[in-house]
Amino acid sequence: MAETRKALVTGSSGFIGYHLCRRLLADGFQVIGLDNMSDYYDVTLKQRRQAMLSQDPGFQVVNDSVETPGLMMQLFDTHRPDVVIHLAAQAGVRYSIDNPRAYLESNIVGTFEILEAARAFPPQHMLLASTSSAYGANTKMPYAETDRADHQMSFYAATKKATEGMAHSYAHLFGLPVTMFRFFTVYGPWGRPDMAPIKFTARILRGEPIDVYNNGEMKRDFTYIDDLVEGIRLLIDAAPATPENGQVPEGDSLSPVAPWRVVNIGNSEAVELDDFIAAIEAATGRKALRNLMPMQAGDVPATWADANLLKSLTGYQPKTRVTEGVAAFVAWYRDYYNV
Repeated sequence: MAETRKALVTGSSGFIGYHLCRRLLADGFQVIGLDNMSDYYDVTLKQRRQAMLSQDPGFQVVNDSVETPGLMMQLFDTHRPDVVIHLAAQAGVRYSIDNPRAYLESNIVGTFEILEAARAFPPQHMLLASTSSAYGANTKMPYAETDRADHQMSFYAATKKATEGMAHSYAHLFGLPVTMFRFFTVYGPWGRPDMAPIKFTARILRGEPIDVYNNGEMKRDFTYIDDLVEGIRLLIDAAPATPENGQVPEGDSLSPVAPWRVVNIGNSEAVELDDFIAAIEAATGRKALRNLMPMQAGDVPATWADANLLKSLTGYQPKTRVTEGVAAFVAWYRDYYNV
């Protein structure tokens, strides 16, 4: 009988962390979760997610911050995880303009603590969350992992791009297999209330106008949560190895000098913001009142993933249509908020 694999998931009570932990537990993993229950958004939502995860005997959680000195070293020493999925981060583009220090501490220092712990107690594979915001000012679409990404537009994006470089150095120096995954606009049940899907749905159901930035001239690669989780789950078993003689296959973002690569997880489709709003209108049975606004600082007009590398590594490509995903999200929203 195969030995149960251990996974350490940081940000386990967050939107993505909750769904990923559920999937790993269903697949027979023993899961150690870490979450500091930040009040960046409604803590009640995180408490509900954590309570549901805690009903599974294979799950145990530590409520603390990833950047706490020595904490990650202690967790790695105690549990010796086979797989580490690092999702904990201070999120949000606009909040990073007002409170950049939170991003420095959580994203940069927190990732450093994890890398140091992995250096001492190496897991079989580390998967660290990055973001499509790393592509910054790039205008070539769709975004491919082999494109240069040098001009981040927000401090949030800059910290996530920095963690990619930090992880590469540890992969090269200490042979740690690392996959950085860049995800796009993720939505679905149990989503973050600071994100557009909940903001739009709540206001549309109340008959209040929604703020539509850049006068609606926006495109996003909307990725349903189940598709993102499936991509992460399959990448766990696709650990990179340093290529022989530095020869990297065409289209692969694999480093020539380290067991490190970056992978997009997106729907491979740029959806007009108006079409996303129309899907919410259809699911709610209400028309949206639009308050057209200029572009916000740090934002970009479009994101669009080239997901061919994910498909070549795992055989999987996200496939949930926006109309299906939004309908499932709105159904959850009505149930959770008793609307």
